Amino acid sequence: MKEKKNPYWLILPQLALSMIFLYGIANGLAQSFGIMPSLGLDKMTLKYYRELFAREDFVSSLLFSVHIAFLSAFLSVLIGVFACALLVRAKKTGGRTLRIIQLPIIIPHIVVAFFIIHFFSQNGILARLLYHAGLIAAQEEFALLVFDRGGIGIILGYLWKEVPFIIYFVMSLMQAVDERLGEAAVNLGASKAQSFFRITLPLCMPTIVGGFMILFTYALGAYELPFILGATRPKALPILAYMEYTHPDLHNRPYAMAVNGVIIALTLLPIGLWSLYGRKNEDS
Repeated sequence: MKEKKNPYWLILPQLALSMIFLYGIANGLAQSFGIMPSLGLDKMTLKYYRELFAREDFVSSLLFSVHIAFLSAFLSVLIGVFACALLVRAKKTGGRTLRIIQLPIIIPHIVVAFFIIHFFSQNGILARLLYHAGLIAAQEEFALLVFDRGGIGIILGYLWKEVPFIIYFVMSLMQAVDERLGEAAVNLGASKAQSFFRITLPLCMPTIVGGFMILFTYALGAYELPFILGATRPKALPILAYMEYTHPDLHNRPYAMAVNGVIIALTLLPIGLWSLYGRKNEDS
């Protein structure tokens, strides 16, 4: 009897943490709808969401965050899948290759941010090399890749972290695809490229879509890289939420929670699409 109860005791810490996490989300959403008894707010309202969407800075932040999250996730998937195809074709999937791929994943984002600044900024190593080589007249002529309004520096930082993640995420599955399927397609007249796009890639697509969703949702809610590498304006949604949360006037707290509510909604959207995609594949 005791042995049967042991697994339940083991999951109690996880259940406790889950309850705390869910309580935090519920409390934050309640505050976003104007329910904060400590401030005398006890009536549910959409006021804070309406006022947020009427603010120009919020709309700019929303578009900026979606732009960074989508582009970084899309490019990471594109580069990562292409790299997987090359590695699997070259049969370079041994332990050493996997360890090299894992290295960027374990490096903290803040370290990646400072690497991007030191290498790609107008005072960075690349600008100095081009200046001393006589290719640019001044370091200020180097392209603005960091602290720019387009978020190029932020996207570069995410690519450094996310491309290896996609390779590690997809390569084992791509490697497991039966080579005889591709060989049969080639024997029937298909090229190697057609074999990849019509056989290997569709078999790996659910995993690839899942990787894209993970990267998109992470980049949408991440704070470090947009804070360190982003321009003054527009600000990413997590930074805007933090600014509203730390505002001296506590009546700004519901605005911060409303921003978080928007982030949660944008996070749940791709998860819902991913679930529908997986269900569609199962039905077919």
